[in-house]
Amino acid sequence: MSEKLNDMTLVARATVFHDRRAFEQLVRKYQSPVRRFFLNQTMGNAALSDDLAQETFLKAYTHLDTFKGIAGFSTWLYRIAYNVFYDNTRRQHFTEDITSKAVQNKPSPRHDNDLQMDIHEALKILKEEERTCIILQMMEGQSIDKIAAITGMAEGTVKSHLSRGKKQLATYLKENGYG
Repeated sequence: MSEKLNDMTLVARATVFHDRRAFEQLVRKYQSPVRRFFLNQTMGNAALSDDLAQETFLKAYTHLDTFKGIAGFSTWLYRIAYNVFYDNTRRQHFTEDITSKAVQNKPSPRHDNDLQMDIHEALKILKEEERTCIILQMMEGQSIDKIAAITGMAEGTVKSHLSRGKKQLATYLKENGYG
């Protein structure tokens, strides 16, 4: 609870008193988790992850006065990050035909026994919604209710995406020598 109060204090200082240092503290606190979220969503593309994280914090700063404190600041920030990612995805105009989609979703061989690479490869086989739910729960430690708040999905839908995604990941990793 004190963490939520601390975030609320920093938000209030940043909005009411235009205290940039208060917002900088929020950025320092959340920049690693937000960047990690993007690294997982982009399958390890560090440059794109940095750009998306920067865009997220810029949007957060310019819309800080809309934060009402109903959800925690981190949930509000992840919602912005989620929207930034999907806005970027839409801008990319992914227009793939069925053949290229099938090739893209085929599991790739193991890369030098590197678990991180295998996890990114495994994440590629998931639908975007499943991947987002898996990343938010398993890599970011978000609860189902927070994932629902971040994504705008119903909790039952989040649970379904998590269940399907975990089964697919387990199958992929078993087929590639884990477990």
